[in-house]
Amino acid sequence: MTAATDTTTTPGDGSAGELTAEPGTVGPIAPLLPVVGHDTLVPLVDGRQVTYSNLDVAASAPALESVAQRVAETLPLYASVHRGAGYLSQVSTALYEASRRAIGDFVGARADDLTLITRNTTDSLNLLAGCVPADPVSGAPGRVLVLDVEHHANLLPWQRLTDATVLTGGATVADTLAQVRDELAGGASAGRPYALLAVTGASNVTGESLPLAELAGAAHAHGARVVLDGAQLVPHRRFSLADSGVDYLAFSGHKTYAPYGAGALVGRRDWLDAGTPYLAGGGAVRRVRTGTTDWHDGPARHEAGSPNVIGAVALAAACEALAALDPAEVRAHEGELRRRLVGGLEAIDRVSVVKVWDDAADPVGVVTFTVTGYDPGLVAAYLSAEHGIGVRDGRFCAHPLLGRLGFDAGAVRASVGVGTAGEEVERLLAAVRALVADGPQARYDVVDGLWVVVDDPRPVPEGSGLAGLLATAAAGYLADVAVCLPDEA
Repeated sequence: MTAATDTTTTPGDGSAGELTAEPGTVGPIAPLLPVVGHDTLVPLVDGRQVTYSNLDVAASAPALESVAQRVAETLPLYASVHRGAGYLSQVSTALYEASRRAIGDFVGARADDLTLITRNTTDSLNLLAGCVPADPVSGAPGRVLVLDVEHHANLLPWQRLTDATVLTGGATVADTLAQVRDELAGGASAGRPYALLAVTGASNVTGESLPLAELAGAAHAHGARVVLDGAQLVPHRRFSLADSGVDYLAFSGHKTYAPYGAGALVGRRDWLDAGTPYLAGGGAVRRVRTGTTDWHDGPARHEAGSPNVIGAVALAAACEALAALDPAEVRAHEGELRRRLVGGLEAIDRVSVVKVWDDAADPVGVVTFTVTGYDPGLVAAYLSAEHGIGVRDGRFCAHPLLGRLGFDAGAVRASVGVGTAGEEVERLLAAVRALVADGPQARYDVVDGLWVVVDDPRPVPEGSGLAGLLATAAAGYLADVAVCLPDEA
């Protein structure tokens, strides 16, 4: 991100930003399920308060109210798990294992699949990376094929722990599929077959996806398995491991309306039973001697230590709530919101919507855009400070893809889900139109790599213990941790 030396922003070229051929509005569309915090008020820089519009659910989704209620009911029952003789320990163990089954059932696990409770998608994929078999002849690390469209969680583990090849995607879905098939076939014919194909279920940048059944068929035809990064797919579309042919699925509770610290890895047990235990510690072992250790098979092998019972219960509750919805209704709700977002943004002067493949079918509710003349970080700060809208800016932990598409400076991402109302989409479009027409009304500067309001007057929530907003209260820290922001000049 380019640092600013002048604290006064300019509105660009002054275009009015009027809509042309605007599609129908979606203001009356209601959420499908209630989420915690849907009526939270946030302050604006002009002194007003408005209901927060959370259009950043692709990063972390709020808890469903039903999930929060399940957690509240479970907390009085919480006790030690698996090795406790007490009544509440037995109840907690039963809840934990029942949650495991519910999570596996939700994603169509096969009868012999394992469901591991992890921290999140990143944790799941790192766990699986340690279980990819070595080449049976040479003993070299197993080969993994991954596309450049992936979130870093589905790229970096393979680069660190396996023999990874990163394939540049094509301009269309058809071209990309052909490239994947050719690469898989080439590896097999050269005597260096791939063990695994790692793909995203839906891009965290654009919501677009590749046909999973075709990818699984291509991989299996050449002796490879498939792991799916389902972080953006599972909260938006019903998915089945059994029906798709995908071998492994990783996803996160915090993106699936259960932000209580749990995720899941679900898939074929042979690699997981043979792989090096992910964590060394209690619960993962049958017996320990001073010189040798006998490790468990099954989920326990990779779940050392006290497990996140509350997180597992929350994720299972979210899976049950989503499973109770009609998939067609979910697709229709999200489709209307996404179409309005894309059409409304494309109708505003100087706004461009980011796409990977023009022929992608059934994208989920993730829409990324840029506004010519404005740094993406400034756009996000403006939407928050002057309109009470939360979006994400930067490169979304997908640096290779953003670089290939020509967005090294980053972009702005708006995302919707089952808790999103149409009015929130309309607010975003109106705010972007106002930005293009009139520019920001507050003054902004860059502090430690982030755009902030100069002399921000907004108070922090009472009882939060905060002395100020994070962007200004953590000077010197955010520059080190905001790793998915654009590089500074």
